[in-house]
Amino acid sequence: MDNEETLVAKYGVLRTALNERTRRLWAGTEALACGRGGIAAVMRVTGLSRNTVARGIREATQTPLDVARVRAPGAGRKAKAVVDPGLRRALERLVEPVSRGDPESPLRWTCKSTRRLARELADEGCQVSHRLVAELLHELGYSLQGNRKTKEGTRHPDRNAQFEYINRQVSDAMGRSQPAISVDTKKKELVGDFKNGGREWRPAGEPEEVRVHDFLDKRRGKAIPYGVYDLARNAGWVSVGMDHDTAAFAVNTIRRWWRTMGRPAYRRARSLLIVADSGGSNGSRVRLWKWELHKLACQTGLGIHVCHLPPGTSKWNKIEHRLFSFISQNWRGRALLTHATIVNLIAHTRTSTGLKVRCELDTKQYPNKVQITNAQIATIRLLPDAFHGDWNYTIRPR
Repeated sequence: MDNEETLVAKYGVLRTALNERTRRLWAGTEALACGRGGIAAVMRVTGLSRNTVARGIREATQTPLDVARVRAPGAGRKAKAVVDPGLRRALERLVEPVSRGDPESPLRWTCKSTRRLARELADEGCQVSHRLVAELLHELGYSLQGNRKTKEGTRHPDRNAQFEYINRQVSDAMGRSQPAISVDTKKKELVGDFKNGGREWRPAGEPEEVRVHDFLDKRRGKAIPYGVYDLARNAGWVSVGMDHDTAAFAVNTIRRWWRTMGRPAYRRARSLLIVADSGGSNGSRVRLWKWELHKLACQTGLGIHVCHLPPGTSKWNKIEHRLFSFISQNWRGRALLTHATIVNLIAHTRTSTGLKVRCELDTKQYPNKVQITNAQIATIRLLPDAFHGDWNYTIRPR
């Protein structure tokens, strides 16, 4: 049991038997016994102020111990909120409009810190400390809270049904020993001596120095990691592009994965299941995506079955938390100085569950705004599934 837990146990037994003076003496004695940090610990347990605990220490160390008068219960200076009944109402007037988005509130565009609130109250004639403001806010039911990611946009009525459908398709493909992959683009990264979130072990006082501002270094450019995650084999492939994140780049990554990792692992494969987001370069409405998959199907002879995640659910894509999250952990706190650095960091990503990753640089050019004509679309052997053919479809080789 640590010091604070011991203090809680002691104070719980003694508090009803202590008067003002003995409580102060007990607090001072315990603070001395705890050593460094003792005053703060006693303050947290008893709710006494620092001045009261410090006075208890002074009295406890007197020789001989002074026998002083004890004030009657309820005596002493009244609390500020009792003396000034309008204080709580004034604080609520400041805080509530901000919570409700009132454009006329003086704190509408400011941080609602306790010090800021104390200054605003002082302007209204209420002299209070920021500590008292914090206590009053807790009494009024307020607490420090951050943003919470809960809004996902419009919830499609068939969202759960699509997830169940994808699960059945993946299970069926694995049962037939056919490849099933999850694909997506990882966040684009600036190449150079830029700040990267996280920390790594370095000699004390010698942090890696990086730029103050994150402006694109045109000489080094950016890195676009596009990943392929094999759902059955817990293996990943990442192509690091240097040009544009287009559907041609996405499908070329799948092509490179198939030639290097897919075909050797699935020598009897006749089909390929791809699970992808509904937006981005591999979106369900992107014509270039379907055209490039058509070319891939013709080159490999595979029937390519695509299942798109419902709109607004990209965070549920398996590649996000089975591959990309571990890549981010592996390079945290490291400046991504060159494309070679990025490739090496990705390729050396490993997990205790056996994840292995291969990574290569893709130096090809992928122009933007490539137009696919209706005549080209007509040549694609695209077979929509019976359930949501806009999300689920098969492209067969000609």
